[in-house]
Amino acid sequence: MQEERRGAGNRGAGGGRQRAGLASASTLAGAGIEFAIAIVGFLYLGKWLDGRFGTSPVLMIVGVFVGAAGGFYSLYRSLMAKPGGSGDAKREPPER
Repeated sequence: MQEERRGAGNRGAGGGRQRAGLASASTLAGAGIEFAIAIVGFLYLGKWLDGRFGTSPVLMIVGVFVGAAGGFYSLYRSLMAKPGGSGDAKREPPER
């Protein structure tokens, strides 16, 4: 009975670090998917606009660059965000 309890305690100690690692990995994977979706979405928007206005690859190329810029901006904001909050709120000085 004692060994079962001891074994369960050991599993719980490493589980917190593993969960934190999985949360970090899922955040990075989500940011990468969001980056790719921005580029592909603006690529297809530019391709559609090219077909509509007859400006062969010009708007598609512009769409790729706009999607990449928006994707980089979103990626930067999500990776630089503070884990405990939004980062937009003003911090109060600590009380003495």
